[in-house]
Amino acid sequence: MSQYHLAEFEEIVLLTVAIQNGEAYGVSIIAEIEDRLDRKVSLGAMQTVLKRLEEKGLVISEFGEATNMRGGKRKRLYEITSKGIHLLQQTKVQRNSLWDAIPKVVYKFS
Repeated sequence: MSQYHLAEFEEIVLLTVAIQNGEAYGVSIIAEIEDRLDRKVSLGAMQTVLKRLEEKGLVISEFGEATNMRGGKRKRLYEITSKGIHLLQQTKVQRNSLWDAIPKVVYKFS
């Protein structure tokens, strides 16, 4: 078992960073989450979670190149680490174990 537990929003952000495969930055992560999950996300909440994930060693970041489109400002790009991938895999196994344990009779009520 991992020493870290992912809160729901941390898990969503970490999954999204993995989806964006080295091209993830705050605004792109927010857009992906809002598009896929129809869930509003503030930039402040995103920055807080990304900092926490980086402190835990689950993501790494570096500045991308400056662009004219951004007025010369560089984006901070995030990438999932092997530790982050491992934790996501553990979380998926745990969640699937719980889903698989639901008796089939429960599904008839949905």
